[in-house]
Amino acid sequence: MSNTQMLKGILDGCLLAIINEGEVYGYELAEKLESYGFQQTSEGTIYPLLIRMQKEELVTTTLKKSTAGPRRKYYSLTRKGEEELQAFIERWNQLSRSVDHILQKRGSGK
Repeated sequence: MSNTQMLKGILDGCLLAIINEGEVYGYELAEKLESYGFQQTSEGTIYPLLIRMQKEELVTTTLKKSTAGPRRKYYSLTRKGEEELQAFIERWNQLSRSVDHILQKRGSGK
């Protein structure tokens, strides 16, 4: 299984978590993901997710002037987005515990 396949369901929650830290624009999201170790996540992957999140009313956007070129679209979480982030964290914690349990059992030779 490739990293891309594994990331598919996780990336939404990671984006919500980063946006929850404060207003952010698309390219900045890609940079932040890279700083967290997501080396293969391009803007081409991120923007369709952001568009879907906006349609689902998880994020709102604001256009702001940029010192380097055209205006930038900044993303912020809505109340619904905050709720989805909390639900993601709960699902992630449960999944992570389950996978860790399986891998630890395997590692102990049982």
